[in-house]
Amino acid sequence: MLGAWLLLWGSVALGGRADTAFLRRAHDGSGHCTYSFTVASPVEAACPEAAGGAPELRAELAALAARLSRLESRERAAGGSGPRGAEPGGARDPQRAAAASRLEAAYAELLRAKSRLEEEKGRLEREKEELGRRLESSAQEISRLRAARCPPGREGPGRDALRAPAKAPRWEPQPLSFQELQSERTEVPVSRLLEETALGRPGKEDAGCGQLVWVGEPVVLGRADSIAGKYGVWMKDPEPVPPFTRDNTWRVDTVGTEVRQLFQYEEAEQLARGYPAKVHILPRPLESTGAVIYRGGLFFQPRQSRSVARYDLRGETITAEREIPGAGYHGQYPYSWGGYTDIDLAVDETGLWVIYSTEKARGAIVLSKLDPETLEIRRTWETNIRKRGVANSFLICGTLYTVSSYSAPNATVNFAYDTATGTSRALGIPFENRFRYLSMLDYNPAERRLFAWDSFNMVTYPVRLSRA
Repeated sequence: MLGAWLLLWGSVALGGRADTAFLRRAHDGSGHCTYSFTVASPVEAACPEAAGGAPELRAELAALAARLSRLESRERAAGGSGPRGAEPGGARDPQRAAAASRLEAAYAELLRAKSRLEEEKGRLEREKEELGRRLESSAQEISRLRAARCPPGREGPGRDALRAPAKAPRWEPQPLSFQELQSERTEVPVSRLLEETALGRPGKEDAGCGQLVWVGEPVVLGRADSIAGKYGVWMKDPEPVPPFTRDNTWRVDTVGTEVRQLFQYEEAEQLARGYPAKVHILPRPLESTGAVIYRGGLFFQPRQSRSVARYDLRGETITAEREIPGAGYHGQYPYSWGGYTDIDLAVDETGLWVIYSTEKARGAIVLSKLDPETLEIRRTWETNIRKRGVANSFLICGTLYTVSSYSAPNATVNFAYDTATGTSRALGIPFENRFRYLSMLDYNPAERRLFAWDSFNMVTYPVRLSRA
């Protein structure tokens, strides 16, 4: 290629001085490659000087050689855009550029991840501070209520009811950690058998037992403000014992590994404001959202066990505990949303129930009727409804009902199992998941409403039953 450049520049320099030109490449005496460029003079038959050529021609060729040398030096300094430098430079530069680009992209992604982590850390710290303020405010509210109801020097029947456990004033926010949740979503295709508009609202004619035929729109009663309340359970006692009434409301936020706080409210309005009248510290941590309040006791599943326990609300102690034979627990047979919902307690017009599954039942829902004082199992039914295939369940008048999805906005009450006949049937009663994460659903026979916890929100659903 150097010879071609030399030929080109020689042609330009000499113009029309020659008719023919020759380029020869050979090794000199020292082994270097040399190029010889020969042009025949059009006007001279012989060289007039013994020095070897016309001075003008030698000067032009010397200038041409110097210029070519400079051009080659520039090529090498620039990485070789010409033929001699194209192979190494052209092969290395794109690889280096690609590697540098990848490193820059990875570094930028690390910076973005660091920024996101710092934002999340700040948010969690703010939530922790807010929880601390709320707990402090609750303690002050309890002190104020005590002072207002029980002035110094006066003893009354309500004093014991308002006295909190010794450790309650020294609340410490528990370290919060998310339970492992399964996002298994199951939709069961069913026909829409009943329409809400055709059924109307429930009325006095619905008194007594019957079959569920309609579920109304959800009504929000309160909202949890901290991450601890993303999942939870809230309850009323359909058959309270003194000093409690049907106005008393109870709540447990179930996000965390040591769930021990049971919040007590005088009425639902107090629940909406978020200021409890009392906080019970449970002797054993509670698992999941399957707890209920019934006849003056909190019935719950102690953490990582297949047992059911009764916590007496007046004596503030556990008065009964019994293992459910063969029941799966801690993620073995939960509902489709997960949350360790293996053992779910329920109350209806006929009494206290426990909903679970066993290895023998191969994951199908098993129902047992419990004695509310001793927790002894009175009778058991095995259904053909897969527990993992439904989002939640509840009982009305001895019939088990299941919900198709915990997140679909237009879910359905899709199955019913009648314990009186031992038979199940498909349903298609519309059910709205307004906030798209239903983690608790129970029936209150005294109010004839469903109580639910839907992604931080405590809601109720009116229901209608067919005439018996």
